[in-house]
Amino acid sequence: MGSFTASSILLLFLFSSVVTSLPLSTNSRWIVNDRGLRVKLACVNWASHMEPVLAEGLSKQPMDTIAKRIVSMGFNCVRFTWPLYLITNDSLASLTVRQSFQRLDLLESIAGIEANNPSIIDVSLIKAFQTVVSSLGENNVMVILDNHISKPGWCCSNLDDNGFFGDKYFNPDLWITGLTRMATLFNGVTNVVGMSLRNEPRGPKQNVNDWYKYMPKGAEAVHKANPDVLVILSGLSFDRDLSFIQDQRVKLTFSGKLVYEAHWYGFSDGQTTWLDDNPNEVCGRVATYMMRTSGYLVDQGYPLFIGEFGIDQSGSNVNGNRYMSCFLGVAAELDLDWALWTLVGSYYTRGGVVGLNEHYGAMDYNWCGARNSSFIQRISSLQSPFRGPGLSEAKPHKVIYHPLTGLCHKKIIGPPVAVRSLHRVLPLELLAPEEFSCKRNSFLLTNRRIRDIGETRYLLH
Repeated sequence: MGSFTASSILLLFLFSSVVTSLPLSTNSRWIVNDRGLRVKLACVNWASHMEPVLAEGLSKQPMDTIAKRIVSMGFNCVRFTWPLYLITNDSLASLTVRQSFQRLDLLESIAGIEANNPSIIDVSLIKAFQTVVSSLGENNVMVILDNHISKPGWCCSNLDDNGFFGDKYFNPDLWITGLTRMATLFNGVTNVVGMSLRNEPRGPKQNVNDWYKYMPKGAEAVHKANPDVLVILSGLSFDRDLSFIQDQRVKLTFSGKLVYEAHWYGFSDGQTTWLDDNPNEVCGRVATYMMRTSGYLVDQGYPLFIGEFGIDQSGSNVNGNRYMSCFLGVAAELDLDWALWTLVGSYYTRGGVVGLNEHYGAMDYNWCGARNSSFIQRISSLQSPFRGPGLSEAKPHKVIYHPLTGLCHKKIIGPPVAVRSLHRVLPLELLAPEEFSCKRNSFLLTNRRIRDIGETRYLLH
């Protein structure tokens, strides 16, 4: 699977820019606007599901400043998390921001919010949530509302009682009520383009039968309350497994709105997997697993949204760094929609630690700028669509996409060299070291399916 860890052979297409026109819907495996043109979701997760129940970072910077920084980093949407109790527990929802932080003794954060976002300090938590969505809309940022958890707090573990239908904090009827209320609240808010029904179903109670019993009910409730939004369904085992959809399709009364969601982190493959084995071999195995459990859906005509992926952006985690090269190769190959975990540079409080630094965060600790600008540059090539409905195609030609840098090679300068696979040796023309951004008036389209490469691991020699 060296084509993912070292380079991927792709086809280059030029096409005119697509102006997002809402609402969104689906056309086979693509998400499209109301003119039928491809819209690629290149999102970042912004957490609002923790104990304070407020979008993180508002004690550090004005929300409009944060929204503009999201745009400046190339993201066009936010996967905005929320706890179920925000919309179903009236006592919690009616707390003001000040009261919510006072009960947690977060006095320094209160002072920061008063300085940076004074207009929300004495409004209710639910109103503050709406205000952030509005600010994102004013900056032309789309929003996916993600029901991340029920009881506010950090997510996720198998034993947190928030994982699956019937858990202590996961009452199915209350969940459907909450989805209905949230969908209704944002009916007519045009930049809210989708609702992810539940983050990372998991735990000892998870089972396929109850998934099919309740997930369609949640989908129908959301669509009835807000028919404009995409309805996004997550799989089992921390959203790693959607394989069961092959055997039984989800039956809904509506069409053109269903999207599936999967998550993929390096630690999901094993804490030291990428260190212990040959990265090319590991990438071959995990990409094949991903295709079997979720990636196959694009071949069956469903959009697949990678709702979470990410790494320690300090660059110190070798396991994560190697995983990321593989992930980016797969994401380019399949031209997936995605959401990076996370925007958050630091938390008000997490796990009892006030002001915890988030090393996975795109923002730095004080939310002043990018934590790792080279990483943002690296993923920028995946922020635009490579192919899909409405794209004006030019004559294709081969380029090499380099996941480690996010750049492409563009000139052929030498004789063919050998690319060795497990089954055969293929000729490949040697490319110049000159590199360019894959976004510069050009976009990528793969010339082979991921499942084929999963069986044939290409290594450059």
